Amino acid sequence: MSTTDEARVTEAVEQLLAEHDPKQVDKVTFRGAVYDAGLAWIHFPEGWGGMGLAPTHQRIVEKALREAGGPSMDQTQFFGLALAGPTVVSHGSEDLKSRTLRRMYTGEDAWCQLFSEPGAGSDLAGLSCKAVRDGDEWVVSGQKVWNTMAHLANKGMLVARTDPDQPKHKGLTYFMVDMTAPGVDVRPLRQITGEAEFNEVYLDEVRIPDADRIGDIGDGWRVSMTTLMNERTSIGGGGGGGPRPAGSGPIAEAVRIWNDLPEWARTDAHRDRLMQLWVQAEALRLTNIRAGQARKAGNPGPESSISKLMLALVNKDIYAYCVDLLGAQGLIDYDFDMRRADAIGLEGPPGSARKMFLRSRANSIEGGTSEIMKNILGERVLGLPGEPRVDKDLPWKEVPR
Repeated sequence: MSTTDEARVTEAVEQLLAEHDPKQVDKVTFRGAVYDAGLAWIHFPEGWGGMGLAPTHQRIVEKALREAGGPSMDQTQFFGLALAGPTVVSHGSEDLKSRTLRRMYTGEDAWCQLFSEPGAGSDLAGLSCKAVRDGDEWVVSGQKVWNTMAHLANKGMLVARTDPDQPKHKGLTYFMVDMTAPGVDVRPLRQITGEAEFNEVYLDEVRIPDADRIGDIGDGWRVSMTTLMNERTSIGGGGGGGPRPAGSGPIAEAVRIWNDLPEWARTDAHRDRLMQLWVQAEALRLTNIRAGQARKAGNPGPESSISKLMLALVNKDIYAYCVDLLGAQGLIDYDFDMRRADAIGLEGPPGSARKMFLRSRANSIEGGTSEIMKNILGERVLGLPGEPRVDKDLPWKEVPR
């Protein structure tokens, strides 16, 4: 970290706090001032919420704002801050960046992700949602699924097929869609936990201005990779934010339950398993820190798939262990009433092991399945031969479905 750059960031934070007391102004006003000062995404270009510096400097900002009582990120902002922001700043037009970046940072806009489809889950390039050009607009029809928090979003990241005559990876285009537009229908998907955190979204001749296109026509695959790599980095890191302390996250719930057990229940076998899980959780935490420090300004590489894959495995193992420790009590004290979630369920508060035992099943699916993560690691990190792909060069409309 450059001492000069660190001094620039520190000075900018001090000036921000001197002019805007977070305890005296509302959240939107304060976060708008943070954006204008270039402290929202420190590695973004100047003028777009950043200072063009290494992302490691962001922790200076986060620490100072937290100590000053600044507002924390709302759960509805996660997709905007972690996914849409990096995508728009990398591929969006100047006009689109000016209309979206500040509002997604202040929380005035909440975003969701419209990628997966019933017939093209892990194979994003196989999607069939179509967009047809009509003058300065695109008419979009299709169905998306597993759209986290779409019921709370007013903006969506949408990938649609604009040229069925091209191979499946080349005929895609990326759009920003107004989730309140006519023809957008958001329906809940009830999970095994009883919540409806996910949704299915139907688009029936939804009109999207060409000005809301992100990237070039037909370049949707490359643009979507920016979103997906940032998603995997965020999920692998436990939902975003700065480096977490040792023993936090899901492993903290296991330790809490262990400490509440009577002495006779703390068997050597349970103790050994707890230590194994602690080591795995700590290795994952340190991997995330190392990856974050090494990452240059810009888009993360395929190494983010390591953290994403391991998060799914470790989380499931930890919460299964928690339920084992609870014994028969693991079967009670949780209701399965249908309710709309208002937060992303990657982790739970103390006492939520019963719910998270069920919810953690989704960790191996959301953000890319564990099977896909293994393919990415094998091919793009280890350099192993790729799997046969017989439809790679066929026009999409000729691919058997």
